[in-house]
Amino acid sequence: MSQAALLEVRVLPGAKNDAVEGTLADGRIKIRLRARAVEGAANEALVEFVAERLGVARRAVRILRGERSRMKTLEVDGLGPREARDRLAGGADAPAPPQEKKRPDGK
Repeated sequence: MSQAALLEVRVLPGAKNDAVEGTLADGRIKIRLRARAVEGAANEALVEFVAERLGVARRAVRILRGERSRMKTLEVDGLGPREARDRLAGGADAPAPPQEKKRPDGK
């Protein structure tokens, strides 16, 4: 039996670049897209961006709910929920974690 993941996302169309911006308080993944929300362009860009980011075929990603909303539910075939979320949000264009400062004595 094939596995499928459901991802809850919030899309911000018309951004300067395509990027995963992190996770919101409600658990949704925030995604910025260059495409405008005109004639389905942002939806097409979202499916393409998510498929590329997750390393799956474009046909494996579908919008289940929210085609005319910024809040969307995506279904991704071939990945489990945790793996899909980790690949999408975990590789977010987030700042690198702070580096530990070493003491002058090298410890």
